[in-house]
Amino acid sequence: MTQSTQNKVDSKQDLINYVVRLGDDAIVLGHRISEWVSEGPFLEEDIALGNVALDYIGRARMLYGYAATLSDDGKTEDDFAFLRDERQFENYLINELPRGDFAYTITRQLLVDLYNKYYLLALTKSADPTLVAIAQKARKETTYHCRRSTSWTLRLGDGTTESKQRMQLAIDDIWGYSHELFESDALEQRLIDTGVAVDCAALKQPWLTDVKAIFEEAGLNIPQQDWAVRGGRKGYHSEHLGHLLTQMQFVYRSFPGANW
Repeated sequence: MTQSTQNKVDSKQDLINYVVRLGDDAIVLGHRISEWVSEGPFLEEDIALGNVALDYIGRARMLYGYAATLSDDGKTEDDFAFLRDERQFENYLINELPRGDFAYTITRQLLVDLYNKYYLLALTKSADPTLVAIAQKARKETTYHCRRSTSWTLRLGDGTTESKQRMQLAIDDIWGYSHELFESDALEQRLIDTGVAVDCAALKQPWLTDVKAIFEEAGLNIPQQDWAVRGGRKGYHSEHLGHLLTQMQFVYRSFPGANW
């Protein structure tokens, strides 16, 4: 194999890995949100949370489907979703954190939704046309997600003493997981250099500006403690992901090869 051919193979594998990790982000968070189905605080919110979960799971299907096409080895989207173990998933840790109470879910969604607002916009400028198409579709959903999580943050932060307290506790607990969103590893840097991947570091300032404005209006504070948890992109996860995958993958693994 010539060096040129090897470089093409390596670049293709980088793209597959990048697409799969974006799919991991989407399916893990989608499953987390789906845990609210039949548990929402009232019917309309129960339905809304179910729809948001479906948006993420649909996004995961598009990404895994694209990865399967690139792999061209007989794999399907189900192989990526259901036949990999915890260490093979490379989702951000913030997405796998437990559902928590409603304030916890809203806090996580606000941070992730605002991140996705800028990430997906940048991805629409990717050199990869399939990623551009996926990003364009996902951006429409994210516009709704941002509006929803912002509205709830203002409502709970400026609500009762208890709702404000629960929101602030959630912010304090989750904030350290947000730093990982803006860090790129060697794989992503190679794809950034070719115009395919998004330079996450460039998104932090506009994201932080939005978060600060919403928190200020809601009477909430950004934590002062300087701690961060990392490792998702390396396959290092919290104890929570294993439990999530056990539930998510159980039926498929119990009936291998089944179609429905």
